[in-house]
Amino acid sequence: MIGKRTVKRRMRNAIILSVMAFSLLIVRIGYLQFVEGSDLQLKAYRQQTSDRSVNPKRGTIYDATGEKILAVSSTVQTITVNPTTIENKEKVAQKLSELFELDYEATLKKVSKRSSIETIAKKVENEKANELRVWLAENNITEGINIDEDTKRYYPYNNLASQIIGFCGSDNQGLIGIEAKYEDVLKGSKGSISKITDATGSQIDDTTEEYNNPINGDDIILTIDSTIQGIAEKHLKEACIDNVCTDGGNVIIMNPQTGEILALAGYPDFNLNDPFAVDESLPKDEQSEKMQALWRNKAISDTYEPGSTFKLVTASSALQEGITTPDKAGEFNCIGYIEVAGVKMKCWRYYRPHGSESLRQALMNSCNPVFIGLGQKLGVKTYYTYLRKYGFFNTTGIDLPGEAGSIFLKEEKVGPVELGTIAFGQRFEVTPIQMATMLSTIANKGVYIKPHLVKKIISSNEKDENGNPKITEIKPTTGDRVISEETAENVLSMMQTVVAEGTGKNAKVEGYNIGGKTGTSEDGVNTGKYVTSFIGVAPIENPQIVLLVTLYNPTGESGHQRRPESRHQ
Repeated sequence: MIGKRTVKRRMRNAIILSVMAFSLLIVRIGYLQFVEGSDLQLKAYRQQTSDRSVNPKRGTIYDATGEKILAVSSTVQTITVNPTTIENKEKVAQKLSELFELDYEATLKKVSKRSSIETIAKKVENEKANELRVWLAENNITEGINIDEDTKRYYPYNNLASQIIGFCGSDNQGLIGIEAKYEDVLKGSKGSISKITDATGSQIDDTTEEYNNPINGDDIILTIDSTIQGIAEKHLKEACIDNVCTDGGNVIIMNPQTGEILALAGYPDFNLNDPFAVDESLPKDEQSEKMQALWRNKAISDTYEPGSTFKLVTASSALQEGITTPDKAGEFNCIGYIEVAGVKMKCWRYYRPHGSESLRQALMNSCNPVFIGLGQKLGVKTYYTYLRKYGFFNTTGIDLPGEAGSIFLKEEKVGPVELGTIAFGQRFEVTPIQMATMLSTIANKGVYIKPHLVKKIISSNEKDENGNPKITEIKPTTGDRVISEETAENVLSMMQTVVAEGTGKNAKVEGYNIGGKTGTSEDGVNTGKYVTSFIGVAPIENPQIVLLVTLYNPTGESGHQRRPESRHQ
């Protein structure tokens, strides 16, 4: 017989074990509830639901008038499948591959996967989607194939402003230009389509799909005037072809009072509706290089030596410092060269010196020694102070991706000869947009003005107090005063003489007071290539437009002639 003490011990052990087991169970339940509860709930939701995303309509891009559409999204369809609910997989894969011109084996592999959703085709035109709908109805297929609304980007003017606007990838994400820079503004927020499913992925009877609306992107109005842009592109193309510019060219047209870019043309350009089109006979790496070159906005992303157009910086700085005046007769004397630290630095017309000149005449003649001498009088520290004020040591901050910065020698490494070359636009590099901004600062009565490309942003879902779409206007951004209003007027006056009587005569237009400055420089050291440019402003009395034309390596008969006397004019 088992003693009472043994029975009590066994009962006590059983109770202890039961309490321990129950305690462990309580701890486990608590852990699952409070520690892993959120994750398990999410997993359960994912197992029991099937979600498909719905892309929003990307914001429209307009030109400065607010009427001409430069980029717009239209409705297309995305085709997806739920492989677990498709019965005749071979038949479905065959139809899908035929209809959307896909590889059959790859399509069959997607249709046969053990997953709840697989994407078959994106950006499907409505006509093709309707063909699929008819086929599904004829074959009594009611589930497993989804046709969901999507959007596709279109560019009504094809090549117009291609390097400014940019384009989108297959996922509607902006890749370059405004499309990329303002991605967060234009893209909107995705919606979704959700349905409750069983373990096989089939929709449960008596349940409906839940549709969460996408939020469309905001619209953008650019500062670009499509008419001015078209004219700039037309004439730039003609100039590049006529002058056989091996490396293309660009044009910037800017309002110096607001900083608005009215046109920014680049050649060669590309068709925004087919941005990946390239000569397929080229090797793959060359195809990629070709596309990248076409997409690249050289006016923003590339640097060059500005040549004699940079003499405007030297002239304005010297005037502001009181070193010279515009019209003092015989103030300078060009003998064909100037000697700096034992080095003879030639005038472009060294063979027939300019002789006695005022500053106005020196700018009109583009006389190198005069500006080299002014650079020496300014000194490195003062000259670099003006470079800094004009913004040459910073990017302009224009609202485009990929803006490059300038390349100058460090101030402490600049000697007399280096300063001399800088003073007439040689042996350093800036971007075209920095040069246009410099002249806009002069034309803006000496106050720095920041360039920009977006004028307004129109909200797709926010309203103002009157119930209209909320509009955010981009106001002009000014900086510090660089030169006095008087100095600015003097520089503009001298630029007018350059066009009226000097090297810029070809820019003369009857009835308009135009100022300008020509420039020719080497494109790098010992490359054998040159850059020819013209920077202008009009009208002189109240500047509305600043223009910079840059042609890269013009090699034709009417282009740059490789003569020593033509350099740096």
